[in-house]
Amino acid sequence: MADISCPKPVKLFVGILSSDNSLLDEVENLLANRLGKVDIRSEIFSFDFTDYYRKDMGADISRQFLSFKELISPEELSDIKIWTNELEANIKHKWKFNVARPINLDPGYLTHCNLILASTKDYYHRIHLQNGIYAEVTLFYQHEVFKNLPWTYPDFKTEEYKNFFLKVRTLYAKDISNN
Repeated sequence: MADISCPKPVKLFVGILSSDNSLLDEVENLLANRLGKVDIRSEIFSFDFTDYYRKDMGADISRQFLSFKELISPEELSDIKIWTNELEANIKHKWKFNVARPINLDPGYLTHCNLILASTKDYYHRIHLQNGIYAEVTLFYQHEVFKNLPWTYPDFKTEEYKNFFLKVRTLYAKDISNN
């Protein structure tokens, strides 16, 4: 029988989708107030991989990722997803927008070997964490690159995203060695 060991802390990130880039700084401040200091942010990517969000979010949707300095326990992901959903609702009701959903927040975490996303939707490749929150391995790390799985979202298959997450992984390696 193998010994049971607790998982190492993980590197938290949040993906932000919005058709109003003026929201990005405000959302970053709100996230940082709860999740801690942002240690790296991606460039702002055009999100034109699907029309799935167009009805609720409008056209010209952008995506930006924020990575947070403080490592978390992987068990925290479900609570963070619940909180980011509440934050989305608060932002929607705080200001007046021309769209039904001004912001979409996708928290996840990164380890040495994979990238995990949180979801409220069940599917065959997702595992229930708690309280209606699921997790999926979206990318895995092998031979110094991130690789796709059959269900990897089209945007996460891009070299731009993977290059950003390689930078996050480098920061994670430094952080975990100091932990």
